[in-house]
Amino acid sequence: MGAAADWHLSMARQVTPRTPDGCEECLRLGSPWVRLRLCLTCGHVGCCDSSPLRHARTHAGTLGHPLVAPLEPGENWRWCYVHGTFV
Repeated sequence: MGAAADWHLSMARQVTPRTPDGCEECLRLGSPWVRLRLCLTCGHVGCCDSSPLRHARTHAGTLGHPLVAPLEPGENWRWCYVHGTFV
């Protein structure tokens, strides 16, 4: 991954989930989700790629915020959408 991965990791912040009760867009649309992902740049909460609308991926691509972490109890990892890998 090299320098590009290091640059994406530098975008990670200590964030507070903006909508801790669910995916921001799904809550507004009344759509279901499977699991939640927390944007480590701005605190956006989006649904995972197994969810029908995949809002976390859309948020990452639209705003250029590539790093997410699970918003699920007991899970501790980070994912980079740009590199398609755990970081």
